[in-house]
Amino acid sequence: MPVRQYVYFALTSRLITPQEITAALGIEPDETRVHNPRRLPVDPERPFSQSWKVVRREPGLRVDEQLAHVLDRLEPRTERIAELIRRFDTGDEEQEQGLQAVLEVVRYFGDGEPGTEPGPHADEERPNLFGWWLDRRAIAFLAATGAVLDVDEYDLTD
Repeated sequence: MPVRQYVYFALTSRLITPQEITAALGIEPDETRVHNPRRLPVDPERPFSQSWKVVRREPGLRVDEQLAHVLDRLEPRTERIAELIRRFDTGDEEQEQGLQAVLEVVRYFGDGEPGTEPGPHADEERPNLFGWWLDRRAIAFLAATGAVLDVDEYDLTD
C-alpha cells in the first residue's frame, strides 16, 4: 500500500506573528500561514491566528527520518523556543494559549501507486514506511519545549 507522509513543527499564535517568531528564534520557517484572515473583527469562536512551521516532506523517508531533519534545524534553538512559549503562554487552559507548539505527523494511506514515489533509498531496498518511532532526542525536545505530538492518519483507499 502506498504511503505519503510528512512531518512539521509549528508555532501557532494569536499574539505573536511569524516574523516576530523568526526574529526571536533566528530560524527562517519553511512555511507560514494565516488562519481566518477574512474574519475581521476577530470572532471569539474562531480566533484569528498565524503559524510558523519547519517542515520535511521528502518522499521515501520514514517519519522518524523526517523528524530527525526537522530536529536538526530546531534543536540548537530548543531553549529559545521554550522561552518564547513560556513568555506567550496565557496559562488559561480553557482559552487557546497565546503560543502553541505542536509536532505534527501527517500520513495518507493508499494515496498513489505503490513504488512510484522516488526517494533517497532508490538504489537500495525501500524502507518500510509503516513503522516509525520517537527516539529519546525527539522526546527530550517535546518535553523541553512543551510541544504536543499530533498524528493525523488518513485512509484514501477505495
